[in-house]
Amino acid sequence: MNFTNDQLARYSRHIILTEIGVKGQARINEGRVLIIGAGGLGAPVALYLAAAGVGTIGMADADEVDLSNLQRQVIHTTADLGKAKVESAAETMKAINPDVTVKTYRSFIYSGNILDIIKDYDFIIDGTDNFPAKFLINDACVIARKPFSHAGILRFNGQLMTYVPGAGPCYRCVFREPPPKDAVPTCRQAGVIGAVAGVIGSLQAMEAVKFLTGAGDLLTGSLLTYDALKNDWHKVRLPPRRADCAVCGAKPTILEPVDYEQAVCDLKH
Repeated sequence: MNFTNDQLARYSRHIILTEIGVKGQARINEGRVLIIGAGGLGAPVALYLAAAGVGTIGMADADEVDLSNLQRQVIHTTADLGKAKVESAAETMKAINPDVTVKTYRSFIYSGNILDIIKDYDFIIDGTDNFPAKFLINDACVIARKPFSHAGILRFNGQLMTYVPGAGPCYRCVFREPPPKDAVPTCRQAGVIGAVAGVIGSLQAMEAVKFLTGAGDLLTGSLLTYDALKNDWHKVRLPPRRADCAVCGAKPTILEPVDYEQAVCDLKH
């Protein structure tokens, strides 16, 4: 890839890094990342991936910008109230970096469209806030052999892990199946401090950049947790991939994505 003078200036702080360099930046510029959920997690992911120069960024969300979103969903502004989140996000991303191509999907993500949407992307970001959506994304990515970053936030806490086909357990290996409905409160019910979304979403963006460039170690086989009140970080080594996992095990029983609830990806992180 031949960089223009403007691109060399824009990405200079990446290019001088030994771990990235010209080749790594070229991989970023040629990369394709899909973000599912334009909310608290998806917002910082989108901002940093656009700034990094990821060539094609997909953004999937069916929701519109609401006043209660602005405390944490930093890609949107007060002027965007009532606007489709994917449109608001795309405008901000293009304003940051005109180099990037932003593809928007203003729709619910469900079993009938997820495989078609993820098929053209190198890496998937799970920016959702409910268990049915997370299991749907996990299952689809395992079936399609797509690496993805899982993350979750609630109150002052966050967690994330990365799945790469053949390199560690999937989300279902760890958590098995969605908990009963209403067993775990959502951010709307229990609250979330906005900066936690920024911290965890930024780490998801870092996982995507590391995957595209090959720099460093991904959170495969590990779960990283963060307690903002105590300033505690814990990296928990996960058990190996489960041989009896219903989607990635030796004899999988889930052979196509399944909806656990209708319209599971109308996400309001």
